Amino acid sequence: MSKYLLDKFLYTVDRDPALVERYREDPAGTVAWWEANLGGAVLNCHTGEATTWLRLDDTERQALASHDYPKLFELGAHPFLTLTLFIAMFERDYTEPLAFQKLYAERLAGYSLPYPDIAT
Repeated sequence: MSKYLLDKFLYTVDRDPALVERYREDPAGTVAWWEANLGGAVLNCHTGEATTWLRLDDTERQALASHDYPKLFELGAHPFLTLTLFIAMFERDYTEPLAFQKLYAERLAGYSLPYPDIAT
């Protein structure tokens, strides 16, 4: 398990509008493509620099592929990264202001302190 890789996925997808749309429409395909093509890339570095040992495990891959942000929170993904990405993907589906953010909070309401560790 790699909280770093979970966070890296959320971070890189959220910063690319085309990837946001791709992830919204084809989550499992986007996760597989990202892991194969971007997961090992060293961010903010020239091309060709990559790591080969980090991989998502099956639980992480499934949580990302099913847009299961409560599971991602449980796994230690940073809640700010999940919130910003999922707002970008799903806020447009609601007519009431902050409706998605309220749903996000409701789905995480079962967690109490101490929250899952988000350190990488």
